[in-house]
Amino acid sequence: MNEKSRSRSSVPRRVRNCCSSPKPSPKTIHLASETAPASRSSRPQPPPVSMSKARVYTDVNVLRPKEYWDYEALTVQWGDQDDYEVVRKVGRGKYSEVFEGINTNSSERCVIKILKPVKKKKIKREIKILQNLCGGPNIIKLLDIVRDQHSKTPSLIFEYVNSTDFKILYPTLTDYDIRYYIYELLKALDYCHSQGIMHRDVKPHNVMIDHDLRKLRLIDWGLAEFYHPGKEYNVRVASRYFKGPELLVDLQDYDYSLDMWSLGCMFAGMIFRKEPFFYGHDNHDQLVKIAKVLGTDELNAYLNKYRLELDPQLDALVGRHSRKPWSKFINSDNQHLVSPEAIDFLDKLLRYDHQDRLTAREAMELGWDDSDE
Repeated sequence: MNEKSRSRSSVPRRVRNCCSSPKPSPKTIHLASETAPASRSSRPQPPPVSMSKARVYTDVNVLRPKEYWDYEALTVQWGDQDDYEVVRKVGRGKYSEVFEGINTNSSERCVIKILKPVKKKKIKREIKILQNLCGGPNIIKLLDIVRDQHSKTPSLIFEYVNSTDFKILYPTLTDYDIRYYIYELLKALDYCHSQGIMHRDVKPHNVMIDHDLRKLRLIDWGLAEFYHPGKEYNVRVASRYFKGPELLVDLQDYDYSLDMWSLGCMFAGMIFRKEPFFYGHDNHDQLVKIAKVLGTDELNAYLNKYRLELDPQLDALVGRHSRKPWSKFINSDNQHLVSPEAIDFLDKLLRYDHQDRLTAREAMELGWDDSDE
């Protein structure tokens, strides 16, 4: 795909692609540069870890036919790459480069996501999830899937959103705007969770907002995964500033509630005008930054509940901290955005224990962020 003119088909193409047993114990979290310490027979061993399961939508994929979640069996229906022209580059990520494009048949704008070389399995997962979620509220629409005839490089074609960079937009948002957009994002999250899917990369970069149209779309489903109760997942997901504590302490049987922590981080950044809210320099420092706000007594209670242990060196890095009141983050620049209701909402999202966080549906029903009031 390039910026040269393409031959146009006289007939517009149709949109074809839219719409376990107990774990060993204890777990020890090691610094990346360190090897696991030798076992100490004198140290008492905690009992086996009990399995953690989602509080809601637990068995969605258990009850669905295998075809719904078995993305490895997906047969991709490839479209015609010549139906699209690249206009300009708009972004790049670890797994793709993103361009604004145009459909040469309809002259409509679109987004072209050219995937970098990755396992076919990962590409199929993203496609299957996008197809399953097609038509859901505020979910970016997948319009087509094409590939270069020579290099076989695949590209995903999406609806176009005239989004404003969050670093420019967020400082201008009113209390009403924040409530409105958080509610719109919750709609997308509750829908994907209800369909048995975790996004696993919720962050401002992946929330497109056309402020003129007050339109929000949750994008980039490349790290999304189907939730199966009891399954252990890779903790190397999400972006550092939005990683839930479960990822940072290596709790692998996490669930949809991971997305709610990430949403909480976004919300804190918006109301306190502090972006990112938890600004860690690496994954270990990220846990330190969280502990300095939520406290280490609460962290230890979380670790004890799930029979987890921090590596001694990581434990030393985390140190000992008392919980910091949310009011400490209020200043003259953000006080007009921070209400008791907003603080209560935030406090129910940013919880160490993933099972204690609000679900997306509970957050919507809480009423604080209902912009229709």
